[in-house]
Amino acid sequence: MQPASRTWSLRRQLLTGILLPVTACITFNIWWDYGSSLEVLHTAYDRSLLASAKTISEQLTVEGYDEHAHIEATVPYSALEAFEADTQTRMYYRVSSMNGALISGFEDLPAWQGQIPAQPPFAALVDFYDSTFRDQPVRIAVLLQPVASATGRGMAVIQVAETLQLRRNPAWRLLTETIWQHGVLLLLIAGTVLIVVQRVTRPVREVGDAMGQRTSNELRPIHLTSVPRELQPLMDGMNRVMERLRLLLTYQKRFVRDASHQLRTPLAVLKVQVQSARRGDLPAQEALQEIEATVDRATQLANQMLSLAKVEQMRQHEAPVTAWDAIVREVALDLAPLIADKLLDFELQADIPTPVQAHEWMLRELVRNLLHNAIRHAPLGSSLLVVLQPTAVQSAPAQASLHITDQGPGLPAELLERLYEPFSAGDSRNGSGLGLAICMEIVQALGGALELRNRGLAGRNTGLQATATLALARTT
Repeated sequence: MQPASRTWSLRRQLLTGILLPVTACITFNIWWDYGSSLEVLHTAYDRSLLASAKTISEQLTVEGYDEHAHIEATVPYSALEAFEADTQTRMYYRVSSMNGALISGFEDLPAWQGQIPAQPPFAALVDFYDSTFRDQPVRIAVLLQPVASATGRGMAVIQVAETLQLRRNPAWRLLTETIWQHGVLLLLIAGTVLIVVQRVTRPVREVGDAMGQRTSNELRPIHLTSVPRELQPLMDGMNRVMERLRLLLTYQKRFVRDASHQLRTPLAVLKVQVQSARRGDLPAQEALQEIEATVDRATQLANQMLSLAKVEQMRQHEAPVTAWDAIVREVALDLAPLIADKLLDFELQADIPTPVQAHEWMLRELVRNLLHNAIRHAPLGSSLLVVLQPTAVQSAPAQASLHITDQGPGLPAELLERLYEPFSAGDSRNGSGLGLAICMEIVQALGGALELRNRGLAGRNTGLQATATLALARTT
């Protein structure tokens, strides 16, 4: 059982990616609105405190001038009741001289020790500050009020304090309503996101269901009509992979079928030859020679079939740039004993650098099979020409062609049409029919072409020419 994946699902990532920023924005918006509301409330109620202080200033009288002035205040408490909005709000006042001497009001209200701002919020000598009075937080307004009459002139300090319940209650109600409204909005967004995510991820689930319902060997392309444009590259990639798997599985089945069919005959012949040798039907040396020939044919067949399978395997890997001219020279040198054994007039033209994008093994196998076929079918003492020639065409990519020309008997036209099919040998007694099939698989895997044509003179075949063409690699 596989462990549970720790990777977040697409739905969870979308929900988190959308809801987290929205929640952060809503939280910031609530905090900002609450602060703005408090600021507006402070401004409105500070204006009321200033009005209370001005009302008290109207009750002041003065006798004497400046430092000898004697200020009196006759402020009944009922004058402040008009500014108390409810039973919880309390207001206190204190009237004192500039040196802090109490004139009227609450004696335990601390005297003002601050200073008037350079730019007061109102058109008056006023200052506002927060403090604590009688264990309650209060907001205090301080008004410096000149007092003048026919008999005197002086300066009074008027302090009016108000408890904060009246300010906090509206702000708290506004905060609560805002939280509820934004909470409903957040739930609406979350529900909308869930519905949208559910609909958006439905094609992904449909793909998963379609894949889960398939059998192990069902590799048909997936066709869904409701796939969004963003998922189309994923679908195309999956279909390409499935197509490659289908081709690989088809090739594997064909290989197993062909191997079982083709190897059965030499093994059966080998068994008969061994039984014949045991009975003494043939002399021992002759029997061993026949057995050796059968083993050689079976070995060649097995090697060629493995080579055919290896071509398909290497098709899946990116090929490096390889010098084809060097491969041709090396293979010709390896097959030199066979050329010398048939006394062939051999000519090799492969001196021009010819880089192609191909695996070295594939090039070597291609050249070896073509050249070995030419050597085997060439008459004793005849000519054999191998030419590797790069060509550049303005209207097409640069190519290189390997021409192998012999003076053999050539091939019938009907055999040329099916010669590239596996086990279609020109000489069934001496070949397995896989050499040219391997060559065709190689050039197709490399995006090239392979052609065999008879060379004629005066209405008769004078030889066979094999031409393998591959694209030249781009070099910097």
